[in-house]
Amino acid sequence: MSAHDIWSRAEVFIDGEWRSPYDGGRAEVENPATESIVGTAAEAGARDVDDAVAAARRAHPAWSAQAHEDRVALLGDWLALLEKSYDTLVDTTVAELGAPVAIAREAHVDTALAVLRAYLDAAAEVRWEERIGHSTVLRSAIGVAACITPWNYPLYQVLAKVGGALVAGSTVVLKPAELTPLSAYLLLDAATEAGLPPGVLNLVPGRGQVVGEAMVSHPDVDVVSFTGSTAVGVRISELAARDVKRVCLELGGKSASIVLDDADLATAVTASVQGGMLNSGQTCSAWSRLLVPERLLPDALAAAGSAAADLVVGDPRSESTWIGPVVSAGQRRTVSGYVDRAVAAGARVVTGGTGAPFERGHFHAPTILTGVAADAEVVRDEVFGPVVTVQGYADVDEAIDLANDSPYGLHGAVWSGDGGRAYAVARRLRTGQVDINGAEFNPAAPFGGFRRSGNGRELGRFGIEEFLETTSIQRPAHR
Repeated sequence: MSAHDIWSRAEVFIDGEWRSPYDGGRAEVENPATESIVGTAAEAGARDVDDAVAAARRAHPAWSAQAHEDRVALLGDWLALLEKSYDTLVDTTVAELGAPVAIAREAHVDTALAVLRAYLDAAAEVRWEERIGHSTVLRSAIGVAACITPWNYPLYQVLAKVGGALVAGSTVVLKPAELTPLSAYLLLDAATEAGLPPGVLNLVPGRGQVVGEAMVSHPDVDVVSFTGSTAVGVRISELAARDVKRVCLELGGKSASIVLDDADLATAVTASVQGGMLNSGQTCSAWSRLLVPERLLPDALAAAGSAAADLVVGDPRSESTWIGPVVSAGQRRTVSGYVDRAVAAGARVVTGGTGAPFERGHFHAPTILTGVAADAEVVRDEVFGPVVTVQGYADVDEAIDLANDSPYGLHGAVWSGDGGRAYAVARRLRTGQVDINGAEFNPAAPFGGFRRSGNGRELGRFGIEEFLETTSIQRPAHR
């Protein structure tokens, strides 16, 4: 199958079969680097959701009754097929998202496959059955899971949800993002080839207002797992509450990277800028706020400006490119609007700005801003573009206060020459994850946030347990 065939799809996948959606809807997929149409996907409707949920409900008893070792073995075959499709997965990510090819490999495909691999390993860590006194505590699959994923990490986000649900024994109805649905088709192709039973995993691409709302509102859906904006997360919670569904939300972020006065300043600032601008800044856990000691602010600004200016912006197909486009023209307008308003309010542009780097494509220059107040819009809101603010602080307590002074709480970083000191600061941050001195991503550790960054956790054992229910069976105590 050629890349052109892969990207030209117009079907839903329900109960083990590909078919056209009832209304025959089809949506075009744009390459944000070229503004050309690179593929199509089905645009499903509410009736397709009804069929998908019904198929998942029928498949659930047999799938959940399997020993978890048997599910893991089958899902291991799925993983092996995805690994064989590695290059196609990379090419598809570059085409539908505009991710630079080097970033597509490492941050998208490598990470996604590592997440699925970690789920398979973590199945053995779940306490599927345990004794507590005279009670036997059982963990069983919750039922039908509605998984709704965003456009910024199309492959990773699907496997972070679907992998945990399937290992748990739940069945899935998946809606990928409208802007980046093509990777999901590749996942379903591999699942079919691996022999995943009909109805266990169903695909219904489409618009959130139609397909997403139908999934969340469906009375036979037991749990909703969503990643996206906080506003949509609130809407999902309201709809799901009518049936008292479990809701797992991974929402926005405005994460701070704290550089302590004993850190290697150049290393910490450079890594923080790169982390803040990874995936063109379209990362919910991006370190978009850089906090440095006030007396080191001039040196930090110089280092940050240099680090941002060194990031190569250009053709995502080039190995040297580090910053690709943002996902759409609308997203570029949103990012530029934040920068323009910040400058109008007194912020200073250290490097970058809102000028278009190229005549074609939704590119935004890597931008460093300083001279921003703690309550500034660009400091408080999730910009979701290659924009990092730099603020000074007087002492460690103020740095922690600034980091925690956010409606979000998803990620963070601490940099110090003293690991123990960094750990002490990390423990005081009100956020779901903290990296010390650039520690690498751990696909087996829980991922999720505080406050408006959501609830619940993904990845590893914790991501499996989101799709499990607990039953306690009491027997007469021995006398």
